[in-house]
Amino acid sequence: MKALLFFLCLLFPFITASSVAYPSVLDCSLSDGGEGLQPLRRETYGSGRIFDISHRITSEMPAWESKDGLGQYLWLRASMKNGSIANFSEMKLPAHMGTHLDAPGHVFDHYFEAGFDVDTLDLEVLNGPALLVDVRRDKNITAEVMKSLHIPKGIRRVLFRTLNTDRRLMYKKEFDTSYVGFMKDGAQWLVDNTDIKLVGKLQELIICLLLPMTI
Repeated sequence: MKALLFFLCLLFPFITASSVAYPSVLDCSLSDGGEGLQPLRRETYGSGRIFDISHRITSEMPAWESKDGLGQYLWLRASMKNGSIANFSEMKLPAHMGTHLDAPGHVFDHYFEAGFDVDTLDLEVLNGPALLVDVRRDKNITAEVMKSLHIPKGIRRVLFRTLNTDRRLMYKKEFDTSYVGFMKDGAQWLVDNTDIKLVGKLQELIICLLLPMTI
């Protein structure tokens, strides 16, 4: 098992600069003659203490059960070039696009009915050191796989790098239903035998799913 220690911080996914609602680099000037301005997008902060592991949102990224990808999701409703006092964008996309956080109500209807949204989750659980582990590439994450990883007690956050990474699924337009995921017995083994409160599945060392454990 390969393991690295990361400081996990979930940041809002980047918006692609190619969208008509997001100005190009040359349009980002704050004053006349500002063609040299260029937005700074970093992946690490504090000399590697914090990693931004979110995927950049694009119209070509896969959407749930879609063959055509996300499509247009961003519109410029008001433009300073057309006389508005500010640029005003409107965004519409599914709640489970790209890098995202699953609320307890996503897969448990009684939590959904009770109003357990993402704002009910503990931010202290969502931020902090995380263990990165490589998972065997020929299986879903089962109880057998979880046991073989030998994750030490006391670890609260784990990011799983799976076959999804090798297949670059987040860079394919069509949604692929054969992705690697947690099986029920694997999740139960995790609950019964570890101190983990947050799990994530990675692609290209970038998180594509966070599922905080509400136990």
